[in-house]
Amino acid sequence: MKQYASDIAFTDSVKKIQTRYGSRKSYAKIEQNWWPDTITPDLATFIAERDSFYMATVNSDGQPYIQHRGGPKGFLKVLDDHTLGFADFRGNRQYISYGNLEENNKVSLFLMDYPNRGRIKIWGTAEVKEDDQDLINQLSVADYKGKAERAFIIRVETWDGNCSQHITPRYSIEEMAEFSEK
Repeated sequence: MKQYASDIAFTDSVKKIQTRYGSRKSYAKIEQNWWPDTITPDLATFIAERDSFYMATVNSDGQPYIQHRGGPKGFLKVLDDHTLGFADFRGNRQYISYGNLEENNKVSLFLMDYPNRGRIKIWGTAEVKEDDQDLINQLSVADYKGKAERAFIIRVETWDGNCSQHITPRYSIEEMAEFSEK
């Protein structure tokens, strides 16, 4: 049974390795108050500025799958202090993430802010809704060319922002244009 939100990532085997390499004591001291289980205003702001994220799912055989999701800034929406959602736009029609979630509803999101060398990791559970047109419309993005076919709803269990070490700054064409105008 999970005692702390961080136990989602810090399983018994992870804690054993942390002990072996000397980092367990420092994590044990802070895990009681670490990794929130609600979406804070700062996290909501971070999410609203993203135009992409990576989503991990796992199939029934334990095979992981990472999918890049992209759209206009703010396409990943905060629905309440525990819930995120996004419209699933027609794509290559492989449906791997969707199929994996039918077998295992665990999901992890990885959101990057390359220019500022920031990242957020989110753990949760997800469901796909195809029969709620009001929700799909709510999650759709005005003036976006993609056709929304369904909604992905993610119940946030915990999240973590971690160090910027080893993140190489990268800039979008729009960000580069802003630099050249200054």
